[in-house]
Amino acid sequence: MRYLDFGVLLAYLAGITWFGARFRKSQKSVRDYFLGGRRTPWWAIALSIVSAETSTLTVIGTPALAFAGNLGFLQVVMGYLLARVVISVLFLPQYFRGEMYTAYELMRRRFGERIRRLTAGLFLVLRALAEGVRVFAISLVVSIVLETGELASILLIVALTLFYTFEGGMTAVIWTDVIQMVLYVSGAVVSLFVIQHHVAGGWPEIYRTALEAGKLQVFDFSLGPPAEFFSRTYTFWAGIIGGCFLTTASHGTEQLMVQRLLAARNQRESRLALFGSWAVIFFQFTLFLVIGVILFVYYRSAGIAAPEPLDRLYPHFVWNYLPHGVAGLVTAAILAAAMSNLSAALNSLASTTIMDFYRPRAARETRSAAADARLLRAGRVATILWGLILVGIGLLARKWGSVLEAGLSVASVLYGSLLGVFLLGVLAPRVGEKAAMAGMLAGFLTMLGIKFGTDVAWTWYVVIGTAATYFTGLAASLVWGREADG
Repeated sequence: MRYLDFGVLLAYLAGITWFGARFRKSQKSVRDYFLGGRRTPWWAIALSIVSAETSTLTVIGTPALAFAGNLGFLQVVMGYLLARVVISVLFLPQYFRGEMYTAYELMRRRFGERIRRLTAGLFLVLRALAEGVRVFAISLVVSIVLETGELASILLIVALTLFYTFEGGMTAVIWTDVIQMVLYVSGAVVSLFVIQHHVAGGWPEIYRTALEAGKLQVFDFSLGPPAEFFSRTYTFWAGIIGGCFLTTASHGTEQLMVQRLLAARNQRESRLALFGSWAVIFFQFTLFLVIGVILFVYYRSAGIAAPEPLDRLYPHFVWNYLPHGVAGLVTAAILAAAMSNLSAALNSLASTTIMDFYRPRAARETRSAAADARLLRAGRVATILWGLILVGIGLLARKWGSVLEAGLSVASVLYGSLLGVFLLGVLAPRVGEKAAMAGMLAGFLTMLGIKFGTDVAWTWYVVIGTAATYFTGLAASLVWGREADG
């Protein structure tokens, strides 16, 4: 029995659950529960954004990408920086005009209540599906460590995360994110140096073998014919353009990220958090890709087969090859990434459910103390319900292939409609609600056809979906006009 490793894991799980639950006393209003009272410093929000952006999919999926390919995923990460410029210019000024709880209140202010419910509902579907993939990714790690079935593994982590999210709200989410991000980055750095010691010849041998195998390639500027151009996932053009559109959608229109930006004290600190998070994101992806390259060299030099599926590669090596204690620490770090993202998803799903669907239908006295208390109770109930839903989706996600690419591709199908309608809202003042809804429908149908009827790479999904939504909305406005909507 690996008592030291299990001791480290249990200490982490108990400690982080206790720490998150301690914030219950500060949850006195809906503003506290969903926005952390807007008292959180920008650097904590930046680290929380990193935790939400990377998750277990990064920790176990990114090394697998480098093992099977090269460092080309960094081209997508470079597009993430361009997206942050777009968000800071187009969306942040809109979000800080008055107090908003969700991104979709901007849609109500610009278009009307129907499109608010439509965009909020689309987020709920998008986040539930994408988070289901991440919940399944948790089970891959826990099942290796505890040798439990997938259902038991999922239930354990979801139950613990649900407990402190239910108790501590957004404040617990952000501060546990900070601790968990530091933990899983530290664990990755430790594992990188431990893994390289398993390779005979050390860093010189790793560099030589990786270079010969083409594992160190980052940029691919090739174009080729149109069919090939759009079917290749990791090229410079797909990375910069596709990564920009993907992150503009995820960080600018999806409540999971926007909720963190709204929790900042002001627009300046929100912008600092947004750009500060990119520096950490770039370091993180580089770190996990390099780990994948080292694992490739190790398995090749040792002449042993890698575990299947490849998403088991990193956690399998950590648990079976790292020294006792270190293995427990790194495994706890992987679980930290899982729990940080899950807690964020639970809180954002609950906030959208309550603020965009429940509150508009509740009693008119929404500003009274009693009404605020009712919303707070409803928010806690919604958190529990979404926890149960994510468990179910996680069990269905077992057949969806690579967890990292499955999560990104599922989200990318729907992101185009969201980003397209948000761009219509801030860039096309003459477009009304009916035209915007027609654009969203066109974007969604286009992406269904692209996803299931073509070989187009997922990195182009948001670009195509956004263009279909935006230009259909513009064309439809020539028929209906803004006046026809209200």
